[in-house]
Amino acid sequence: MQSTTDWGASSRRNRLLLAEHDPEIHAALVGEEARERAGIELIPSENYTYPEVLAALGSVFTNKYSEGYPGRRYYGGQEYTDVIERTARNRARELFGAEHANVQPLSGAPMNAAVYLGVLEPGDTVLGMDLSHGGHLTHGAPVSHMGKLFHWIRYKSDPANQGRIDFDELREMARRHRPKLVVCGYSSYPRDYDYAQFKSIADEVDAMTMADVSHIGGLIAGKAMSNPCDYDFDFVTTTTHKTLRGPRGGMILTKKDFRRKIDQSVFPGLQGGPHMNQVAAVAIALGKALEPEFADYARRVLANAQVLANALVEGGAQLVTGGTENHMMVVDTVASFGIDGRVAEEALDAVAITTNKQVVPDDPKPPLQPSGIRLGTPAATTRGMGPEEMERLAGWMLEALRHHGDEAVHARIQAEVETTCARFPVPGIGD
Repeated sequence: MQSTTDWGASSRRNRLLLAEHDPEIHAALVGEEARERAGIELIPSENYTYPEVLAALGSVFTNKYSEGYPGRRYYGGQEYTDVIERTARNRARELFGAEHANVQPLSGAPMNAAVYLGVLEPGDTVLGMDLSHGGHLTHGAPVSHMGKLFHWIRYKSDPANQGRIDFDELREMARRHRPKLVVCGYSSYPRDYDYAQFKSIADEVDAMTMADVSHIGGLIAGKAMSNPCDYDFDFVTTTTHKTLRGPRGGMILTKKDFRRKIDQSVFPGLQGGPHMNQVAAVAIALGKALEPEFADYARRVLANAQVLANALVEGGAQLVTGGTENHMMVVDTVASFGIDGRVAEEALDAVAITTNKQVVPDDPKPPLQPSGIRLGTPAATTRGMGPEEMERLAGWMLEALRHHGDEAVHARIQAEVETTCARFPVPGIGD
């Protein structure tokens, strides 16, 4: 059995080999490590994973083909791959209270596609959230393959009512269009969902229910936000990075009645051999999420988001929905600072604060030059930052955006950001 010390020595040797044989790639890797240490990551879909997850991703499981499922593989030599996949599935079921878990999806988009392709026929009607109002590309956006393959009816939030969903209107839409599947979930919606309302509407029109909780999967696992599994949803999908702090990947939770359809949709329907290094890393992250410390982390993510949102609003920023009920917020930079989201993103990049440009509801501007930016607190919270840092962060952002063309102001703020970041190591690369 190889010891932890042996693994560490192997990792160091591998890095030396990379530096020797491919210095260009090695330099990019070192540069990314430096960037992550020196700046504050506010993209809500990004986080810092565990050192143990990084170890699994670079492990010998990368070498193994494992088409099929535990006990039913198409290749030999599966005794250890079966252990890690069964462990990941068991931990996922325990965390979310699900009857079945498929941990093989390679990422979020194919995860959602596997559900649609497993239980729908081309042309079936699906009710999903409009992209500009917070939905995801895979929730029926016309430019996506799923948007072309199925008949999507897109509901919206109500900006005049702080972005709340009008469930009376949603119910009428469902009665009128009779969807086969009702999808709730978001990519840039700063509110929680009323799962009971969605379930009630779907039941009335005899539709299946799916909740895409990719952004808040970790907050649900940490018992800080409500769980759609508790409301008898047929399908719950989540990515395994973001708030779960695992590797980049996807996971489908479902009832036993749909187990065969979902498993066959993932493999062989949509993808071939799973990435077993990724599955091992998923198992590790789920094990971490079962520990009491993770619930505390989830609560701190939400508390930090409240502090940051309130400080931005008090400083004059206009937030979509007026604030946040989860880990993220969307700033209307045109209304707040007279600049579009691309300019805002670049201004914050200049001070080592990373965000992403973001459309606002019914945005008149194009996606690459939208009216806002999206930000969230999971990564900063992972580093140990708290309310005091969130207050300072809001001040830096407000100043940088108001002086978006002032290089001297940006240089001063960047120095302050980097000084603060030096006090909060990044897990796995902070030494």
